[in-house]
Amino acid sequence: QVQLVESGGGLVQAGGSLRLSCAVSESIFSFNAMGYYRQAPGEQRELVAQIFRYGSSKYADSVKGRFTISKDNVKNTVDLQMNNLKPEDTAVYYCNTQSAVTGREYWGQGTQVTVSS
Repeated sequence: QVQLVESGGGLVQAGGSLRLSCAVSESIFSFNAMGYYRQAPGEQRELVAQIFRYGSSKYADSVKGRFTISKDNVKNTVDLQMNNLKPEDTAVYYCNTQSAVTGREYWGQGTQVTVSS
């Protein structure tokens, strides 16, 4: 059973920064991709950023240029650096991955990010 544990959420003013971290219980190199999703109240969960096994990444248009996803294959962590935060970034952020063998998805418990205007 893969476990993902997020940390680093909190309350920040607009224009501020936060860094989320996701600790994974297994080697992240074994997964095709790791990602962060977010879900605001009354909204569907959406992909924010994804990083692939060999380091390439992709981002939602709404966060391009402001967020950066990175990973450490030794520490088995995936981080999301969020700069120039906006009130519309307020959501619960979830770490995610999918087994390359079974296709099963794994989710972290989520961490709240609140951006005040």
